[in-house]
Amino acid sequence: MKSGTSKHFDRSFEKFPSRIKKIFDKQIRFLLVDIRHPSLRAKKYDETEEIWQARVTNNVRFYFKIEGDTYQLIDIERHSD
Repeated sequence: MKSGTSKHFDRSFEKFPSRIKKIFDKQIRFLLVDIRHPSLRAKKYDETEEIWQARVTNNVRFYFKIEGDTYQLIDIERHSD
């Protein structure tokens, strides 16, 4: 698998501090190897739109779609539990 980003994702990602970006880089490597990696806690977020959610940290999530052999990253945002 590989990953791609939307312009919206890129704009949202730029707003995060370098610490979060570094953690995200680790998490995306896990995703590319195994969507079931425990630290991702990946799950279907929106069944009708086929959008998935995965964890960066306890309060940051990223959202993506699976398009063929690509994880298309569509958003990243703070998440309140």
